Amino acid sequence: MPVMSGPHKKITSAEFLLWPDDGKRHELIDGVHYVTPSPKFSHQEIVGRLYLAIGNFLAPRRHLGRIILARFDVVLSDYDVVEPDLLFLAGDQRSILTEANVQGAPALVVEVLSPSTQRRDEGIKRELFDRKGVQEYWLVDPKNCLVSICRRAEDTSFPVVSTLSAAADEHLETPLLPGFGLSMSELFAEIMID
Repeated sequence: MPVMSGPHKKITSAEFLLWPDDGKRHELIDGVHYVTPSPKFSHQEIVGRLYLAIGNFLAPRRHLGRIILARFDVVLSDYDVVEPDLLFLAGDQRSILTEANVQGAPALVVEVLSPSTQRRDEGIKRELFDRKGVQEYWLVDPKNCLVSICRRAEDTSFPVVSTLSAAADEHLETPLLPGFGLSMSELFAEIMID
C-alpha cells in the first residue's frame, strides 16, 4: 500500500532513513513510501531455504561474494530504498556494502511473491532493478512453485530468460554463482500455501 506524504511530495532516501524502526517492512520507490505486512510462513520458509542453499555454497567460496537476508536496506538513489527478501553482492561489489545498508545495485535480488506484493514485485520493482543495473532478479512464486529469472543481456535489456518449475524438477542456476544449483522440487517441497 503506497503512502504519500503531502500532495505529490517525493520522500528522499535521506528523510526515509531517519525514520525510526517500527518492525514493519518499509520501502521507498520513486519517492513513494510503501508498507508491507509481515510475510506468511511459506514465504519465510522459501527465503530461508534459498539463503541456506546459497550461503552453504558460498561458505568455501567467499571470494564469489555475500548473500544477505532481509531486513537490510538497499539504497539505489535519492528516492529509492528497498528491502529485498535476499540479495547477493558479488566479490567485486564490497565497496557498496556498509554496516547500515547497501549503497548501489546488488548483482542479484530475490523476491518471494505474496498476494500483497506480487504486482509491485513484478512491476515497479522489476522496472527499478532494471533501471539501476541489477544483473539478475529472481521472482519466486510459492503458489505455483515457479521461479522466473530476469537477467541482464548483452544489449543491457532485462528480460525474463527462464521460468523454472518444480513440477519439471528443473534446477535453479546462475552465472553469478558458477557451480551452484538447487533443485526446484527441493526448494518447494512440502510448502504450505493458504
